[in-house]
Amino acid sequence: MIIGLTGSIASGKSTVAKMMTDLGLPIVDADVVARDVVEPGTETLKIIAQNFGDDILLEDGHLNRPKLGDIIFHEPAKRKILNDIMHPAIRAEMLRQRDVLIAAGEKHVVMDIPLLFESKLQHFVERILVVSVKEEVQLRRLMERNALSKEDAIARIHSQLPLSVKEKGAHAVIYNNEKLENTEEQLKKILTYWEVL
Repeated sequence: MIIGLTGSIASGKSTVAKMMTDLGLPIVDADVVARDVVEPGTETLKIIAQNFGDDILLEDGHLNRPKLGDIIFHEPAKRKILNDIMHPAIRAEMLRQRDVLIAAGEKHVVMDIPLLFESKLQHFVERILVVSVKEEVQLRRLMERNALSKEDAIARIHSQLPLSVKEKGAHAVIYNNEKLENTEEQLKKILTYWEVL
């Protein structure tokens, strides 16, 4: 079974991903893949440099993320150019990794995709597991974790689809408002029900 794991900022998705790894499930992580596809020497990085100029590269050939971030943050048209380069590369690499794991005999693969719904990637997976949290808990965690003001934290939360919308598109939801033991118990129940464990 291909399981899509998603949530929202500060919902605890990474914590659940770690629990799944600890249970022996292989994970294809979209965030890790997004870094891998722009490593020095990759085709994706060459195309980014062609579009944005060599000054977005550091001396050692790595991507200068803050510099590129400044460019795309202020110019939506350039952000679209970057997304049009990055998204197909990330998707292709995620599917490649998934296929390698299946070919190696894995029965179940977790695809950890933070923006699963926003990127309309539901067709990549067979079951969707959403890690959800009450907005006040999410806000508190995000402010503490990233040292943000309440306004900045709310703006980041509102830049993503509401968790209530994601819950409606899920096959199962883990409510991560309480202790980690409670979260883990919910995860194990779902995976047992899905006959993954």
